Amino acid sequence: MALRRRAAVLGKPIAHSLSPVIHNAGYAAAGLTGWSYTRIECAAAELPDLVAGLGPEWAGLSVTMPGKEAALAVADAASPVAAAVGAANTLVRRPDGSWYADNTDVAGMVHVLTDAGVSAGAAVTVLGAGGTARAALAAAAQLACSAVTVVARRPEAVDELRPVADAVGVALTPAPWADAPRHLSTADVVVSTVPKGVADPLAGAVAWRPGTVLFDALYDPWPTPLATAADAAGCRIVSGLDLLLAQAVGQFEQFTGVVAPRAAMAAALAAARAG
Repeated sequence: MALRRRAAVLGKPIAHSLSPVIHNAGYAAAGLTGWSYTRIECAAAELPDLVAGLGPEWAGLSVTMPGKEAALAVADAASPVAAAVGAANTLVRRPDGSWYADNTDVAGMVHVLTDAGVSAGAAVTVLGAGGTARAALAAAAQLACSAVTVVARRPEAVDELRPVADAVGVALTPAPWADAPRHLSTADVVVSTVPKGVADPLAGAVAWRPGTVLFDALYDPWPTPLATAADAAGCRIVSGLDLLLAQAVGQFEQFTGVVAPRAAMAAALAAARAG
């Protein structure tokens, strides 16, 4: 009988998460018959006790909002990128029982932006200054982008990003929300990290340049008005679903030690969205 191994995604709310669809499809395609992946409703304050109570069959945890900072704090060790970003979306159980934190959002962003044609020297504008914006700064650093402008509704939120920018080595320029249309019109890459509906009023206010890459971290609803307008102008579009798959591939490989069957995982995700 195959050894039982478990993994899960933690967050609150979590019922909407498509991560089980992706990971379980990967296990099936890779022949990992003893593996299962579930959802666990878990607030940030509940995460330390939950992790401490997990048995040896647990191989790893995916962590979504609002627990990414708590996940980093609970780990016994962390990757340099997770430490620099100040958040972890991945907890990996090591053979000695300790927990290792990583942030596969960053590698996932690098993957999807590279696939969209982003290269060194690109000028990046980030909408929003929350947790996903932290990952965007680290991805911009790894892609050797020339400059990063962060457009946010609250100046103090941008100030909170400065230690991350310093840690990953990117120059951060703040901009007020009122100037968003101008900055989106001139950027090579736009990364929208704001919640559903926040960027909708910008859709018709931006003079999009064909060839600009728009990565909108949302995927429900999709397409967003911002993505629809940019697509109509000839921009290259990357969605939150693309990132969801890419970051899950990194987690799958760390949890299992097996090369991820990306095509099967992508197909399962697409079927779940279509169904």
